[in-house]
Amino acid sequence: MNARVGLGFDVHPCTAGRPLVLGGVTIEGAAGLAGHSDADVVAHAVADALLGAAGQPDLGTLFPASEQEHAGASSLGFLEGVATRLRADGFTIVNVDVVIAAETPRLAPHLGAMAANLARALAAAHDGDDPVPVSVKPKRAEGLGAIGRAEGIAAWAVALLERGIWPESA
Repeated sequence: MNARVGLGFDVHPCTAGRPLVLGGVTIEGAAGLAGHSDADVVAHAVADALLGAAGQPDLGTLFPASEQEHAGASSLGFLEGVATRLRADGFTIVNVDVVIAAETPRLAPHLGAMAANLARALAAAHDGDDPVPVSVKPKRAEGLGAIGRAEGIAAWAVALLERGIWPESA
């Protein structure tokens, strides 16, 4: 087995007038996050964890904010693109684990939908066969720092990949 581990991180400031999208779930009644795409810190952290494990460029290099076509784009679409890229390079996604740091809103009711959305996006690396196990956990900063003052939301992700399951041309 050729196992590789990657760590991803993303953070965006809160802003009024935008929807809050986390793990592909739009959370009603909460301030959104500033960013060029939909600013989904969860999907961004997962993508960077996967790309890091594969030794590939980061998400911002592959989908630069300087390109107008990415304005307001769904980060789950970026994640699907990353999964497809990994498959083409012979990687299998074994599992993904995510931690979201947010003082508000309450995330527990949305965790299942987030995990399902992420697993669906990652299915591109598996031809829709066995779904990728995805774990999503919320944490609060207990009032400490910018996250604790509800000025932004951050996410960390760890991904485990195996290489050699599919031929290079798959």
